[in-house]
Amino acid sequence: MSLVASHRNRELAVLEQLQVGADTLAAELVAGGGAVAGAVVLPTCNRFEVYVETEDPEAARDAVIDAITRASALDRETVAQALVPYEDDDAIQHLLSVTSGLESMVVGEREISGQVRRAHLEAQKRHEISPRLDRLFQSALRTSRVVAASTGLGTSGRSVVSVALDLADATVDWHGARVLLIGTGALAETAVGTLHGRGAQVDGVFSPSGRADEFALRHRIDAIDLDGLELAIREADVVFACSGGESVVVTPALVASARQGLDAPLTLIDLALHRDIAPGVGELRGVTVIGLDDVGASAPGESVGAIEAARSIVAHAVARFGDGETARSLDPAVVALREHVFGLLEREVARIRPAAGAPQEAVDRADETEAALRRFAKTLLHTPTVRAREHAQAGEATQYLEAIRALYGIDVAVPDDACPVTEIDSSHG
Repeated sequence: MSLVASHRNRELAVLEQLQVGADTLAAELVAGGGAVAGAVVLPTCNRFEVYVETEDPEAARDAVIDAITRASALDRETVAQALVPYEDDDAIQHLLSVTSGLESMVVGEREISGQVRRAHLEAQKRHEISPRLDRLFQSALRTSRVVAASTGLGTSGRSVVSVALDLADATVDWHGARVLLIGTGALAETAVGTLHGRGAQVDGVFSPSGRADEFALRHRIDAIDLDGLELAIREADVVFACSGGESVVVTPALVASARQGLDAPLTLIDLALHRDIAPGVGELRGVTVIGLDDVGASAPGESVGAIEAARSIVAHAVARFGDGETARSLDPAVVALREHVFGLLEREVARIRPAAGAPQEAVDRADETEAALRRFAKTLLHTPTVRAREHAQAGEATQYLEAIRALYGIDVAVPDDACPVTEIDSSHG
C-alpha cells in the first residue's frame, strides 16, 4: 500500500512538515517489527509518499501516521487527513504514474524518475525494502523509460528547474550570470547542466548537510562552508536553493548583510519543499524570490495525445504486475481484461481531474470520485479473476476465453506491437 500527499491535494506548507524525519522513517517502520515488512519513502519538492509491504493495511497506516506525528509539528489528525491511502492495483498504478511524470507539477518532467530511482536504491542499501516492493519499483522505472521512449511525453525538456529559470528571465541576464547552489541532490544535479546551457557560471555550492565537497569536486566548482556563505551570496547574481533540509538557510538578515552597499539585483530560486529561503527575503530592495508556488502556477501543459498514450502504457503495466495467483494458461485473458478496464478507468480519471490552481473543494471532490471509480474497477475485476483460476484448474480455459471475447469484445491474442511494452514484459517471462 502507499500513503500519498502531493501538490495536487495539499498545500506545500503541509508537505514540508510531513517530510521532517523522512530520512529515518522507513528504518523506524521496518524496525518496529509490526505490520510493515518493507518500506520506501519518496520525498520530493512537491510530494511526500510512503510505500509499504504489509498484510494489515490499517495497522501499517497507523504506524506511518504515528511515526510522522512524532517527528513533525503536525497533530495526528492533520497527518492522517493529509495522507491519501492507496492499496493493491491503486498503489501500483499511482507509483507507475508518478515515475512516468504523469502526476508531476510539470507533467512529463524527467527529474521524478531519478528521484524514484534514488529512493529505491536507498531502501535497498539500508535493507528496508521487501522483495515485492523491490519488484514494484523496478517495474515503475521500466515503465517510465517506455513512456519516455514511446509517447514523446516530456520531450519538450520542461521541468521544475527549467520553468523556474524561465520565470527568472525577467530579472536575470543568464549569459555570464554567477550562480550559487544550495543543495546537492537531484535538483542541484539537474540545475548545473541547465544553468550552463543558458550561459550561466556556477561558482560554488553550499550544503547544509555537509555534502558540498564531493559535489563540488564532481562539477569542478567551489565548496562553500557556513563561514563563506555571506560572501558567496554577495558575489552571486542568482542563488539556486534546493537542499530540502530541515532548517532555513538564507534569512533576511543574511541577505541584507551580504548586499550591503550593492545596487545589483539578486534573484533567489527556492525549489526546496522545506524552504531554504525564509519569508521576508523577497521584501528586501532589489531582491526577487521565485518559489514552488510560482512554478506550479506557470507550469506548461503537455499534449493530450501524449498523456493518453502514456496512461495507456501505465494501465498495461499495472495489468501485467499480477500477484502470480492466476493459472498461466489464462494469464493473457486476465491481463487483456485488466488492461481493458484500467484503460477505461484512466480515461475517466483524466476527464474529472481539475485544472492546476483549482479550489481545494474541487480537488477533494475529484479525489473522492477517483477513489470511487477505482473501488468499482477493483470489484468489477475480482470475480472474472477468480473464475479464470477456477476454469484453468478445471481444464476449461477455452470456454473462459470465448466468454471474454463474447462479453467484452476483447481479442485475447493481442499482437506483440499493440503496445510498446517489451521492456515492461521482460521481467515477467
